[in-house]
Amino acid sequence: MSKLPSLAVVGATGAVGTVMLDILSKRPNVYGEIRLIASARSAGKKLTCRGEELTVVALSPEAFDGIDIAMFDVPDEISAEWAPIAAERGAVVVDNSGAFRMDPEVPLVVPEVNPKMAKKRPKGIISNPNCTTLSMIVAMGALNKEFKLKELVVASYQAASGAGQSGIDTLRAQISAVAGTNAGDVSNDSKAFIKDNGPFPAPLALNVVPWAGSLKEAGYSSEELKVRNESRKILGMPDLKVSATCVRVPVLTTHSLAVHAIFKKKVGRKAAQKILANADGVKLVDDPENYQFPTPAQVVGTDPTWVGRVRASLDDNHALDLFLCGDNLRKGAALNTAQIAELVAKEFN
Repeated sequence: MSKLPSLAVVGATGAVGTVMLDILSKRPNVYGEIRLIASARSAGKKLTCRGEELTVVALSPEAFDGIDIAMFDVPDEISAEWAPIAAERGAVVVDNSGAFRMDPEVPLVVPEVNPKMAKKRPKGIISNPNCTTLSMIVAMGALNKEFKLKELVVASYQAASGAGQSGIDTLRAQISAVAGTNAGDVSNDSKAFIKDNGPFPAPLALNVVPWAGSLKEAGYSSEELKVRNESRKILGMPDLKVSATCVRVPVLTTHSLAVHAIFKKKVGRKAAQKILANADGVKLVDDPENYQFPTPAQVVGTDPTWVGRVRASLDDNHALDLFLCGDNLRKGAALNTAQIAELVAKEFN
């Protein structure tokens, strides 16, 4: 008789960890023990998962004893230190940070796109892609299977929650600061009322900031290079041309992307819509005549990648333009991590 694998959720008290517990409570029960792990200051807290009240334990090597699968929802530096420790103690690590994404010995997995890669884990670690990449790659993976991608030109419109809890708190504070003012009557709009930009380089309320992440080579940001490099790795296409511009917008949760995709094969609007309508993890909402298309307000709190505004290029019969939205705390982080862990859990059957 097979046993149900034990699961640890590392970072259970954080923003993504909280979403993870909700997801675990709603998905099929494939685990035995669930152990919640967080920093020492959070140890002893009580959290509910699957209707059971669980006590958070402090992060330590011993916390992984008897654990089969460990999901990490912590900052890069914590994962870099502790994921190998968990793997050494016998756990298969599914890591949501950026610490191992481009490690050639760590698979970067999206279950709808490359599930078989989850078994190729020489370090005992599987990596979860960046939330911006995840907000588009399920849909692009489905189109790639049929039409063979050649190039992606991407503009992202990223929510404040992509910068963590401080991003959410900053945007809420800024919205409160401008509420009830005649912001439109003064120059520089929100700048006149906002004194704290938090993790953003400029005010986010009543504004659009063409920057997300840290500065990298040639003027690109880390978020832009993640879209490029991670898309290549997930799709197994190291020569795929990808150009990205990442923009922060005053939305609390749910990333959006405008994508211009060029394929090796000819592609039409109806053919693309049919593929997207039947793709796992994708919800097609594309009726522009009746102004039906995805927006963050509609998508937040849901699991699929929503796709709309699908158009065949007017200048190239090998190209499509489309708009996508995905909740960056669900599929963009916690849900994909949970789906990868479920792939591993099947190995115990």
